[in-house]
Amino acid sequence: MNKIKSLVGGVALSVAIASSALAAGVELNASSTGLALQGYDPVAYFTDNAPTPGNWKITSTYNEATYRFASEEHKATFDANPEAYLPQYGGYCAFGTAMGFKFDGDPTVWKVVDGELFLNISTDIQERWEGDIPGFVERADTNWPEIADKTPASLQQ
Repeated sequence: MNKIKSLVGGVALSVAIASSALAAGVELNASSTGLALQGYDPVAYFTDNAPTPGNWKITSTYNEATYRFASEEHKATFDANPEAYLPQYGGYCAFGTAMGFKFDGDPTVWKVVDGELFLNISTDIQERWEGDIPGFVERADTNWPEIADKTPASLQQ
């Protein structure tokens, strides 16, 4: 158990150090311009099983964030039920959220689990997260209500 705590603590610290420049205090993990998922199409993860860059001409705004889509069909699908396609934890790293932090989720490091989209910060972190997805999701779900309204920087103090 101490070995696991030590590993998790070390990973959280490594992620904190590596991503401190990326964690810019955006509550919904969107760029300073309000662009969500770094412009990737949220519907494509579910329909195409791949991260797909969206077209800057095909967009929707939801919860003050702009989402881009690869096609008008994807836009219409999103507009009909946006909540079904949003990344969990505001698009922040699922593993980081399980540790009580908010780190930028990389839209190319993703997994759909039980119909929900999860992002992680890197492939190394994704591999660790995949070692116990149910456990990490449970911890992240527990932590999220406490950290959702906090800035990433405030969680690192």
